[in-house]
Amino acid sequence: LALKFKEVCGLHAEAFSGAELRHGPLALVQPGFVVLVLAPQGPAQAGLLALADDLRQRGACVLLAAPAGVPGADLPLLATADADLDPIALAMAAYPMIESLARERGRDPDQPPHLSKVTRTR
Repeated sequence: LALKFKEVCGLHAEAFSGAELRHGPLALVQPGFVVLVLAPQGPAQAGLLALADDLRQRGACVLLAAPAGVPGADLPLLATADADLDPIALAMAAYPMIESLARERGRDPDQPPHLSKVTRTR
């Protein structure tokens, strides 16, 4: 999703696991820093919810995406019958939202600047 935010919306985005963020990138978080935390169902969810709370305490603007019923969730995530399928459902739901955001920012998601649908290698 971070790649699509970059490509079609022109927004800087980086993807990190909760554990990766707690190492180096956490040093970048200051008041007002925007973070999208994806917390689907499964064994990692509790740690991601704790991370979202920690980021909020540091003053970050946290958008928490989690299944319905998760306290503090700002954006709903579709929960499937099998947590292993949730990332697929998440991507399928996120792509139309990213397309809409790109269009609202005046960008054509089908023709990102400086990119081509075909990459030639030699």
